[in-house]
Amino acid sequence: MSLRSQLLKGVLEGCILAIIKQESVYGYELSVKLQQFGLNDVSEGSIYPLLLRLQKAGLIAGEMRDSPSGPKRKYYHLTEKGEEALQDFITEWESIRNPVENILRGGTSNERERFGQT
Repeated sequence: MSLRSQLLKGVLEGCILAIIKQESVYGYELSVKLQQFGLNDVSEGSIYPLLLRLQKAGLIAGEMRDSPSGPKRKYYHLTEKGEEALQDFITEWESIRNPVENILRGGTSNERERFGQT
């Protein structure tokens, strides 16, 4: 597995929850939105198992709706539990992002205090 794939695997769930929070989406539409944000290597085939897992965990719920063209589509929206999971993800992401960026930019360990870390 490539480094990019490993990193993406760790954050894809949070990204999907954030997109679904903005608006209800169906699987293919979600794939397009991820590509619009620059995540071009996320295949449709990897999205559907993740959607199923999120639904089984109670983080999202699906609803069949008529499509303007073709068969009905399953639109997903966040549940209350999904909202909480997204907030947890954001909190954890922010607690990791700043120190990692500091390290990669060659910051000093003294800057840990700036990020609330001792």
